[in-house]
Amino acid sequence: MTEPGNSWRDRLFGGLKRTSDKLGENLTGLFTKAALDEQTLDEIEEALIVSDLGPAMAARVRDRLSEGRYNRELTEEYLREIIAEEIEKVLAPVARPLEIEAFPRPQVILVIGVNGSGKTTTIAKLANLLLEQDYGVMLAAGDTFRAAAIGQLKVWAERLGIPIVAGKEGGDAAGIVFDAVKQATATGIDVLIVDTAGRLQNKAELMDELAKIRRVLGRLNPAAPHDVVLVLDATTGQNALSQIEVFKEVAQVTGLVMTKLDGTARGGVLVAAAEKYRLPIHAIGVGEKIEDLRPFDPTDMAKAIAGTAYAR
Repeated sequence: MTEPGNSWRDRLFGGLKRTSDKLGENLTGLFTKAALDEQTLDEIEEALIVSDLGPAMAARVRDRLSEGRYNRELTEEYLREIIAEEIEKVLAPVARPLEIEAFPRPQVILVIGVNGSGKTTTIAKLANLLLEQDYGVMLAAGDTFRAAAIGQLKVWAERLGIPIVAGKEGGDAAGIVFDAVKQATATGIDVLIVDTAGRLQNKAELMDELAKIRRVLGRLNPAAPHDVVLVLDATTGQNALSQIEVFKEVAQVTGLVMTKLDGTARGGVLVAAAEKYRLPIHAIGVGEKIEDLRPFDPTDMAKAIAGTAYAR
């Protein structure tokens, strides 16, 4: 039985407390006026933007508040409820867990992201999530640029008790992926998760490497890769949006995972990303443990960011 305060919902609300507290700080002082007016709307809109929710969300909330609310008292509770409702409207259409549907197997998931985003650890957490659903999982250490990434992935594979295909630092990533797909096919693996290099300093080099991996996959399975998942670090705030922009160009991203939401007050950027790019958000991470990556409930997520209610 899960201990009180240690359920996923508890960890989600607790992990996003910094984000909701920041929102509260930015809204401080806006509830002293007797009535809602144009100036207050301007101030609320600005507060939401600096809370990393993005200008589109700020405009949504402003429009909602201006519908019949003039000359009426504005309370913080009411405002937070409106913010939560508008966030949920944006998140609900993009909250989409990874579905393992490929036939023939394996379903190939390319995982991309800048170095330091938590990409390798996220691969392990994603593998664990799929293992919990009784899928057979294999890893491929395609980030041959960093020996540490190869070593880290091997450690995770051993802990999880799953196979891994890896080579040496500086090796041919496409060749490793080729071997992994052949092995996964031969042994009946359901899901092959491929780590890839996270170098954005040279976009052309990264694009060439990913294109080569795609060509190799295409020869073995024309439908692969079935998913291209971008891992984002919430602590980077608005920089996460520029990473989506670049990786969409070089890697044809199909979905997002956001990590480290518990380590920042900038979790609102998840909403800004959903609003701007409309890419599926497969899962979020709010902790260091292997089980701290889960598909998210848009209602709980919206309430956690807005700070309207906390799980007990």
